[in-house]
Amino acid sequence: MSGLTPLLVEGLFPNGIAHYALGGLLIGLGTAVIYLGTGIIAGASTFLESTLSYVSDLPRFNKAKYVASRDWRVVFTLSIVAGAALYTVLFGDGWWVSDVQPWRFAVGGVLVGVGTRIGKGCTSGHGVCGVGSRSRTSLVNVATFMLVAIGVAQLLSALGVSP
Repeated sequence: MSGLTPLLVEGLFPNGIAHYALGGLLIGLGTAVIYLGTGIIAGASTFLESTLSYVSDLPRFNKAKYVASRDWRVVFTLSIVAGAALYTVLFGDGWWVSDVQPWRFAVGGVLVGVGTRIGKGCTSGHGVCGVGSRSRTSLVNVATFMLVAIGVAQLLSALGVSP
């Protein structure tokens, strides 16, 4: 079995695991700091929803808890995008580093958005914070996310769909 482990790690992580481990550590640290400092779970979909309170009059986006904390939530949300962009510019092979066509990202983004509303949260809220706090709802949601993602990936692969 020990001979299989290096092959599995190399197959899954051909560029090594150090930057993934560092990323995971930073995500854990960030969520802990946000929770300890504010008492708010660091779910990205809720952060985006609170940001919409700047441009929408809908009651859903203007809840007191969103409006009171939206300034730092905007900084957090923009930092996610800026951090990814900065990493790509500094360490990537150019600005667009994916073989996936942009329209597929757009369709995927819409589907993820719909899924976050149906699942009452996103992978960061449920997967990082909810599972960490042993929330039964989050455990079920993360299992559902993973099963659907694996199933869709297998189906697309079987159909011969490539990026």
